[in-house]
Amino acid sequence: MNVLITGANRGIGLGFVHHYLEQGCHAWACYRSNPGALADLAPEHLHLLQWDVGLDQDPLGDLPEVIDLLINNAGIYGPGKDGQSLSNITADAMLDVFNVDCVGPLRVVQKLADRVITAKGTIANLSSKMGSSDDNSSGGTYAYRAAKAGLVIISKSMAMDLAPHGVHVITLHPGWVATDMTGNNGLINIETSVRGMCAVIATARNFSPGQFIAFDGKVVPY
Repeated sequence: MNVLITGANRGIGLGFVHHYLEQGCHAWACYRSNPGALADLAPEHLHLLQWDVGLDQDPLGDLPEVIDLLINNAGIYGPGKDGQSLSNITADAMLDVFNVDCVGPLRVVQKLADRVITAKGTIANLSSKMGSSDDNSSGGTYAYRAAKAGLVIISKSMAMDLAPHGVHVITLHPGWVATDMTGNNGLINIETSVRGMCAVIATARNFSPGQFIAFDGKVVPY
């Protein structure tokens, strides 16, 4: 199986790389500028791609002709909590986060859709429960919430547009994971999150197109 993962040089993305390599898959691991821990891996099934999903440019490296699974994991948080308060959030910060977290996955799918269609494969877009208006009981975090909410809607449209071609699209919530982005705070570790999401991905067609699913298999209301 050919798997392509964006934002794969650390955290959850790197966890996905380890998981699918252990399954014997060919993994195309994308990174923005620094391969990070990917540079220490040397399996013959690992292929590195430099790809900044926030820019309108092609990746640097050889893409697979057929993609069975595309995981849109790359994302940024933006300014810290205080920088995303009602009084401090700026238009530039909103647009920066929206560009990477919401438009970025759209750019990737536009580039790779034909390769996923060839495989009648699966696309998994990583959003967050932070993008659920139903779950928002604390306010704030304007940029990150808005971008992740937008991705849920984009993912649903992708699902409807690609379903006639045999491609199944789902949206994932990884949980509150201890990573660099969260300052290593969280309720679960990377391995638990990735293991759960991979189980959801493996049964993706049991869920309706574009459905928002948490790492534990529960549907996320939004």
